[in-house]
Amino acid sequence: MNTQDLIAILAEQQGLSKAEARRYISLFFDAMSDALARGERVEIRGLCAFKVKEYKSYKGRNPKTGEAVTVRPKKLPYFKPLAELKDRVDK
Repeated sequence: MNTQDLIAILAEQQGLSKAEARRYISLFFDAMSDALARGERVEIRGLCAFKVKEYKSYKGRNPKTGEAVTVRPKKLPYFKPLAELKDRVDK
């Protein structure tokens, strides 16, 4: 399933035009992205939670040349499925 599929389902089930559904889906994902960018945790009850994990700088190696490189610190979003989703997928 992709964004276009979500838009089509929302439009069909709620009697919206695809443009309206696209606007709602975009609003939803933009709000989630903005919250994560601020370092906030996002939880969708019964489905999943997203949070930002911070990784420290470390020494790595360029796989092509074998040269040692310093990988800078970074923040990455982390997805955690909640128990209800795990149970639903497992059935």
